[in-house]
Amino acid sequence: MPELPEVETVRRGLLDVLEGQRIARADIRRPDLRWPLPERMGARLTGARVTVLRRRSKYLLADLDSGETLIIHLGMSGRILISGAQVGQFHHDHPAPEKHDHVVLDLESGARITFNDARRFGAMDLAPTAALEDHWLLQSLGPEPLGNEFDEEYLVAAFEGRRTPAKAALLDQRIVAGLGNIYVCEALHRAGISPRRQARRIAAPRVRRLVPVIREVLGEAIEAGGSSLRDYRQADGELGYFQHTFRAYGREGGPCPTPGCGGTIARIVQSGRSTFYCPRCQR
Repeated sequence: MPELPEVETVRRGLLDVLEGQRIARADIRRPDLRWPLPERMGARLTGARVTVLRRRSKYLLADLDSGETLIIHLGMSGRILISGAQVGQFHHDHPAPEKHDHVVLDLESGARITFNDARRFGAMDLAPTAALEDHWLLQSLGPEPLGNEFDEEYLVAAFEGRRTPAKAALLDQRIVAGLGNIYVCEALHRAGISPRRQARRIAAPRVRRLVPVIREVLGEAIEAGGSSLRDYRQADGELGYFQHTFRAYGREGGPCPTPGCGGTIARIVQSGRSTFYCPRCQR
């Protein structure tokens, strides 16, 4: 599933094409994705102008001049593709419709935004912008890991008394929003913290050091266009490249890249998810 860097990369790719543009026609080609789509979605989107395109956790948020916000979650295989517009150095003509093109937005500029989702695990909803923080998908989210609210003292307090493993604590969206399996594995490896260690048993100085490491990993991933594993593509159809610099994730049996470690990357399963780490240097 796309994590924060992938969603932020898609947002940045859409920004110049979508923000400030009016939706001339919204073609809703099925009644549901993961959940039913909102009533009269096509009519509510048609004629609305996108005033701001932002991100919250793993959700894209398109604020409309109608007073509503379009909430988009990519799910496991959702892709947002641009055609009929210049994206970077390339101009993509409108392609022939594909089987899994479920929502198509034609803009007054002539550009087209297509949401394609083969597995239909993605989601869309429309909600009043003024009350967006109360929406059931967003109301329990913790602070953004790249925002000011996520600082060293916050994470120390969040870990205090928690018996859950460090990895599970960082994957808890109520503690920090947007982190997923890949980037938690990478951050814990760089910080030298075992994913198995209980959060409450990590000394405060080590927890504090984890905050800039998380930001560093996310920043590098965004600059690389995210990580392309299975279905993920950027908005211009290009792959992300951060997977080529993974230090731990997916590297089972390989040498630990930490200088002087000499250990081997191992794989374990935690809460049904693969965890990759070095038993020697992550304590």
